[in-house]
Amino acid sequence: MPILKLPAELKFLNHELTEKIREAIAASPGGIVIIPHENPDGDAIGSVTGLGRVLRNAGHQATVITPNDYPGFLKWLNNLVEIYPYSADKERAALLIKESRIIFCLDFNDPGRAGSLRKLIESSGALKILIDHHPEPSGFCDITLSDTSCSSTAEMVYDFLIGIGYGKFMDEAAVEAIFTGIMTDTGSFSYGISNPNTFRVLSELVAYRINPDKIHRNVYDNYSGDRMRLLGYCLSEKMVILHEYRTAYISLSRDEQKKYNFVPGDSEGFVNYPLSVSNIIFSALFIEKEDYVKVSLRSKGDFAVNAVCAAHFKGGGHRNAAGGESTLSLEQTINQFRQLLPSFLHQLNCVTFD
Repeated sequence: MPILKLPAELKFLNHELTEKIREAIAASPGGIVIIPHENPDGDAIGSVTGLGRVLRNAGHQATVITPNDYPGFLKWLNNLVEIYPYSADKERAALLIKESRIIFCLDFNDPGRAGSLRKLIESSGALKILIDHHPEPSGFCDITLSDTSCSSTAEMVYDFLIGIGYGKFMDEAAVEAIFTGIMTDTGSFSYGISNPNTFRVLSELVAYRINPDKIHRNVYDNYSGDRMRLLGYCLSEKMVILHEYRTAYISLSRDEQKKYNFVPGDSEGFVNYPLSVSNIIFSALFIEKEDYVKVSLRSKGDFAVNAVCAAHFKGGGHRNAAGGESTLSLEQTINQFRQLLPSFLHQLNCVTFD
């Protein structure tokens, strides 16, 4: 068992909040619901399952409710705590939220990011606690724990649990979930790790004698053959490189997804591949859904894709990783994107890495 201690001061958690949250949890042994954002990724699932596992180890009845299903390469985490996708059992999920006394909202900063669960969250009289590392939280929760300097929400969840005195309920399974969240949200520790606190947390997680190699295999060596063929198709046939704008993008129509038996999570990470091309610092992925186009943006350096998403694609996120959507057709969305590029040319050309 590692020695668990927090640095002298955390930006998002002070003594007053610690006591308030600890008292609220103690008064609500049952009826704790934990919710991630829609289309949850590794950080979201790692955070909710890690938190849920520790709360259950402490004797609380904690349930995870996701707005919809999550990728298959994260299913190995589902034995840690009960997970109810709202899309699969709406009545059960709605009842759990209605009867809850505490709702934890993890890895999203606006109720709209919870998709179909938005109205249930907003109408609930439960104490709502937000733990998130995205910028500009909208203030929809009673207690907001926000720190954009953290690598991931999973990193914050770990410090939160230690801060409220629940480190003694941490076990290997919870640690694996939290490690997964940090690993996936930093691209296997290749970005978003400039804060020394991230390495402190990682060192304490590894001290539990978990196997990081196994976790990496479970996440990154757990794809279907169809997904790998889809990736090859995207790179060979669908990646468009615009060298004059230091930009590249990939698009997938619904027919193309059907051809490769697309399931949620299959496109995870696709948007990052164009950034491996020399001198490309702006990448986009457009995926056609039934009634909208999902937009994912990534960048290098100080080119802020969250601003692009907020202004043009009804979304937001981090400076170098953001998402949104478009109600235009796939072709129209791509045309809109390309028409925006000249207005960003100066910013794109100014990005350097000296």
